Amino acid sequence: MNIHGLQKMTLLDFPGRVACTVFLGGCDMRCPFCHNAELIDGTAAPVMDDKELLAFLEKRKGLLDGVAFTGGEPTLRKDLPDLLRKIRALGYPIKLDTNGMHPDRLKAMLDEGLLDYVAMDIKSSPENYAHTCGLEKIDLEPIQTSVKLLMTSNIDYEFRTTVVDELHCLSDFEAIAKWIAGAKAYYLQAFTDRDTVVYENFHAPTRECMETYAAAVRKTVQNVALRGI
Repeated sequence: MNIHGLQKMTLLDFPGRVACTVFLGGCDMRCPFCHNAELIDGTAAPVMDDKELLAFLEKRKGLLDGVAFTGGEPTLRKDLPDLLRKIRALGYPIKLDTNGMHPDRLKAMLDEGLLDYVAMDIKSSPENYAHTCGLEKIDLEPIQTSVKLLMTSNIDYEFRTTVVDELHCLSDFEAIAKWIAGAKAYYLQAFTDRDTVVYENFHAPTRECMETYAAAVRKTVQNVALRGI
């Protein structure tokens, strides 16, 4: 398997752990605010393969206590479970970032006990989902299935939304509150512009707006917090 990026140490990506973050190329969404736009089509040059990653993790035993997978969309890689088994054999807990588009693959990894933490993006309200993802249309059933899978699982998880002033409004978060009612945790992440974001003229909402959005979700989700502000 090609690995398209590796952050060798992070205290942020895997809650409560000193982890590394593995970036995999390819995604079935085209979010215009994506920070990893060069990974969307999977054409970014790989930095290593899975054997090199496993060798790195072998050497980092005792220094790292977690491995986070992000992308792109990691569940597009059919060989991901095999790699997770090998990482699990080294003794590492594993976190997965996902857009929730492939609940069958998510379920298989959950059932096999390959995941310790899942962070799933909730892009927007159902009404505005496709637009926020940069798509003409989207089937929300797989995403809704993934939400239910996580909420009925026995692992730690979070839902999160990257909030863009030009793409989100209060009604989106009122709808999200109904969608994920009873969830363990929900985070609103303020958009941050970077050179890798393809589209220009996006901005983060004000802190006041973010607090208002968070308050809307707190009506149905107890643990709601802000990130990036």
